[in-house]
Amino acid sequence: MSKPLRSPGTTGTFRPRFRPLPAILLTLLLCALAPSVRADESYNIKEIAPGVFVHQGRYEIFTPRNSGDTSNAGFIIGKDGVAVIDTGGSPKVGAELLAAIRERTDLPIKYVINTHMHPDHVFGNVAFEKEKPTFVGHHKLPRALANRADRYLAINKELLGEKAFDGERIIPPTLLVDDKLELDLGDRPLALEAQSTAHTDNDLTVLDKKTGTLFLGDILFSRHTPALDGSIRGWLALIDKLQKRTDTQRVVPGHGPPSMHLPEALAPEKRYLSLIAEQVRAKIKEGRTLAEAMRTVGLSEKDAWVLFKEYHQRNVSAAFAELEWEE
Repeated sequence: MSKPLRSPGTTGTFRPRFRPLPAILLTLLLCALAPSVRADESYNIKEIAPGVFVHQGRYEIFTPRNSGDTSNAGFIIGKDGVAVIDTGGSPKVGAELLAAIRERTDLPIKYVINTHMHPDHVFGNVAFEKEKPTFVGHHKLPRALANRADRYLAINKELLGEKAFDGERIIPPTLLVDDKLELDLGDRPLALEAQSTAHTDNDLTVLDKKTGTLFLGDILFSRHTPALDGSIRGWLALIDKLQKRTDTQRVVPGHGPPSMHLPEALAPEKRYLSLIAEQVRAKIKEGRTLAEAMRTVGLSEKDAWVLFKEYHQRNVSAAFAELEWEE
């Protein structure tokens, strides 16, 4: 039986109430798949730098077939232990990640770090509980997860099916990052930084200082249409800041190939978000409606991304709600 979500520092619990999705919505979500770019169905792992490993998720939405394996996850091995960065979209995917780690090391898993709140990055946490790691996240992550627990669990039970969903519960972090925090894996310092609102209001980046590898989570999407759940202005400002960094040899996106390079990795995403912001501002200035903006804004980007119809209109809506109040 799944335990209810308990937020750090509280005595209350969040008891999920499962409400089925309308059948038509569920059907649309399950049918609206982009083709997978993965060549096989096995759990792939690539060593992108010495001791730094990344699994590439599929460019798909959640379905029983993929078990929620739709985002990138990684781990870093030091002399004393392992840090995991994101765990996938289900207990099954998390267990596959754990098995991949154990094929490479018997060292203890000291930390499980979640880059933000979305289910495809945190639902695999449960597979790591028996390892007794410290779960780490942005200081706003516990509240974000608690506020969405009912919805996330209900929707994803329907999308994944009983088999992949079995045993699922949301595990919030117990070590919170207010600004910056350094963790050590044994001659392997990791620099964690809580970012201002961008993709979400709880984005966390992880830099392996030994190899200059920066895990960006969903601050960086490649090929997969970006998903705006925070602030379009904040996201664009953060992209500008990241493109000027000189301490990174490679970056790991939340969705995309295992490894990319700055500043060019962020260029397509910046183009896409900038176009939405520009065209939404124009619609607002002209007195146009949200409905019209959702029908017309950003359509020139359609062929540049997969899952465009699943995410794009929602991005326009979120941008419109934010920008109509800017001064």
